[in-house]
Amino acid sequence: MALVVPFRAVRPHRKYAGEVASFPYDVLDREEGRAIIRDNPLNFLRVEKSEIDVPDEIRDDDPRVFARARENLRNFMKEGILFQDEKPCLYVYKQKAAHREQYGLVGCVSVAEYEAGLIKKHELTRIDKENERVNHIATAGAQTGLVFLLYRSRDAIDRILSGIVKGPPEYDFTTSDGVNHTAWVISASGTIEALQQEFSKVESLYIADGHHRAASAAAVARMRRKKNPAHSGTEEYNTFVATLFSHEQLKILDYNRVVKDLQGMNGQEFLDRIGETFAVTPGFSKRSPSGPRQFGMYLRGTWYRLDAKPEIYEKADLIGKLDVSILQDQLLGPVLGIKDPRTDDRIKFIGGIRGMDELERMVDQRGYAVAFSLYPPGIDELVEIADAGMIMPPKSTWFEPKLRSGLFVHLID
Repeated sequence: MALVVPFRAVRPHRKYAGEVASFPYDVLDREEGRAIIRDNPLNFLRVEKSEIDVPDEIRDDDPRVFARARENLRNFMKEGILFQDEKPCLYVYKQKAAHREQYGLVGCVSVAEYEAGLIKKHELTRIDKENERVNHIATAGAQTGLVFLLYRSRDAIDRILSGIVKGPPEYDFTTSDGVNHTAWVISASGTIEALQQEFSKVESLYIADGHHRAASAAAVARMRRKKNPAHSGTEEYNTFVATLFSHEQLKILDYNRVVKDLQGMNGQEFLDRIGETFAVTPGFSKRSPSGPRQFGMYLRGTWYRLDAKPEIYEKADLIGKLDVSILQDQLLGPVLGIKDPRTDDRIKFIGGIRGMDELERMVDQRGYAVAFSLYPPGIDELVEIADAGMIMPPKSTWFEPKLRSGLFVHLID
């Protein structure tokens, strides 16, 4: 079963929603974040990514950074920018961009179900990033961003949610990137109970994005349980806030790569090496692959199409057949020496929403030697891998538009 729990969200008053809504903490660097809050001091990045609100000499993991997050959150509440709902509610959050539309249910889900493997993951977390979010949640006393979950579509849930989004929304605003955000508050006990009943029939939930948020929330819950001799299981720290989407609403976008150098090879030597495992065709005008086992490569002003030779993946398992695995195992690792893409600073990952022009810019103007465009995995592949208890390679999936932070905050203190 999937436990979905209503909660008393801390959220912006309607007139401030568009100013408060922020990108997640992990898609911007310090300078990008500071540029946003210079123009808009109400942006929730001041809580979500509070290192932008302290001097440069203070490290991102300094306790003062996390104390600032708590201070800024409480100040937003004191100043009447944010308020807390009087009773527990569920919410519907819809995003509409030029390329797609999606809406999901916002509520809290169970840490115990996450720890039992009923909320399934497909990525490993980095301990440094996990520790940063643990300190942020524990000090701020709040889960400030949404974990992005998916479930196998159920007609009864879809009918309830589709009916709600036909009504007048609580929020309706468009952000500077052209994404329209609308949200509805579900306060009627009958509707909440109906949704909980239907989700109790959902076998598993799957983390699409937000593995570090989920892992950190669970770590904080363990810490709070240990320190609380009166622990009952009903405390707010036993759940974490998420948006749950039907799998039919979602699409994985490509997650592309650029690499700093050719590991000491010249262009022709590099082409010769990769020709051992890929069919290499110059003049790839499409730039982006149209199907699996095909890759785009931008090298010294020319696009090439790379087609993986069947013998390198025909006998592979679920993970080995993924395009991200083929590229890593057959090219990035053995040819370019990128052994651990999670930690190697020679590689950078570019979300597909930024397009092929961004890959060209990284090579032509930003000092990178080569770029690769990938065909994205499907939702069914993600679910199959998670069900098998397997882990996808780092940076396998990219979802867009990104869920905004600050619209639904879950207090655990």
